[in-house]
Amino acid sequence: MGETELPRGAQCILLIDDDADFLEEAQRALKSHAICADTLRDSSQALQVLAQGKHSVVCLDWVMPGMSGADLLPDIIRLYPQIPVIILTGINDLGNVVSCIKQGAYDYITKPLDAAQLVSIVQKAFTTGELADQNRKLTGYLLGEPLANPEFFSDIITYSERMQSIFKIIEASRSSRQPVLITGETGVGKELIARAIHRVSGLHGAMVTVNVASLDDTMLSDTLFGHKRGAYTGATEGRAGLIETARGGTLFLDEIGDLSPASQIKLLRLIQQNEYYRLGSDVLHKSDARIIAASNADFEKMLTTGSFRKDLYYRIGSIHLHIPPLRQRREDILPLTRHFIDQIALVLQRTPPKLSSEVCQALLNHNYPGNVRELINRVNSAVTYNRSGVLKLEDFHGLKPGCKRSGTLLRRMGSQQFILHGIFPEFPTLDEVEQLLVEEAMEESKGQRGVAAELLGVSRPTLQKRLVRTDRWRPGDED
Repeated sequence: MGETELPRGAQCILLIDDDADFLEEAQRALKSHAICADTLRDSSQALQVLAQGKHSVVCLDWVMPGMSGADLLPDIIRLYPQIPVIILTGINDLGNVVSCIKQGAYDYITKPLDAAQLVSIVQKAFTTGELADQNRKLTGYLLGEPLANPEFFSDIITYSERMQSIFKIIEASRSSRQPVLITGETGVGKELIARAIHRVSGLHGAMVTVNVASLDDTMLSDTLFGHKRGAYTGATEGRAGLIETARGGTLFLDEIGDLSPASQIKLLRLIQQNEYYRLGSDVLHKSDARIIAASNADFEKMLTTGSFRKDLYYRIGSIHLHIPPLRQRREDILPLTRHFIDQIALVLQRTPPKLSSEVCQALLNHNYPGNVRELINRVNSAVTYNRSGVLKLEDFHGLKPGCKRSGTLLRRMGSQQFILHGIFPEFPTLDEVEQLLVEEAMEESKGQRGVAAELLGVSRPTLQKRLVRTDRWRPGDED
């Protein structure tokens, strides 16, 4: 069998045909488009070779001596249903083609070879196989399987089910090298998600970040592609671009919605062909960097107005992740707040201040137009200027008092996630839960101890003891 060395994470096709000249021609055509292709002339070895798990697509000749494609196709589909099978036939017969498709073949190609058609169908088959594999993995995750490598997401503090679903999509597509588009409002943490994707993918190269919003077409080309010596006035030395720096890794393009039309065309070529030219040079360079793009733009509107190319959008959005704003994952607000308090206090070399209940209510009630970035800034300012050891409402400039927790919290007491992570930074003790229940009962009863005792199912003397313990009552207080 003719084998090619397979780079980590790459996909490979197995070409099965008894015609050596055809195999050589097809392999050469695929390699010219950076597609790994192994060849096999002895069809009887096909199932043994596929058992190695190296190949994502099979290209199978329909008429061969020994085991024909008609003999092999049912076995491949039964044993490897995830692998698309492309049939090769020299018989331009509609009935034969229909028979192939009915048996489960992905597509067909007629001989003599059309190299462009072969490359196009193989690329589509790779994408189809990837999506099918991702869907299988994602279905398993959503049915309850935990993250395989939660440590890859350790930089992202979240208890949101929506965020956990995004993590599972990222893990399910770990072997894909398709572009990723991350959308969401400013400040939701799109770059953190990009870094998690890079870690999960296992790429050995670096992740290189470029904010394209501040670059015009010439600057973008120079930054990404580099230039040849003498390409323009002042270019006294040649320079490799950031695509070269990201070789074997990830190129993260932030604010891609701000790309000019000219820059969009250049990026489209890079994504489609994995190739580019440096400024002032006619030497073609290849790129193996995976591209991740991010934007807070309204792409639906931009596509309608024509300010963003549809072909680029569909290519770069092969995998599209939309990050929900902080106001749609309020269970993350207090855990994030405590995390930032600890971080900032460590930098300031202080003991982390505590959060008062009024601040907790206000933080949970705020809508955060600036999302996590806004929360960080608010906490940073509050911790920096606080001297009492307890963060109060006046420490958070412009933060309005929140509505009382009683009604909302009491209706959600069945939600373990909200109690454990929305109120407490970690699993609470019995005393902490007791204190919370006493406070809520007093809020609900508007301070009437008799009513509060009935809500809690305890006597008034027992409640008074709890109130003394929680500093909510002193002897002599009136009902």
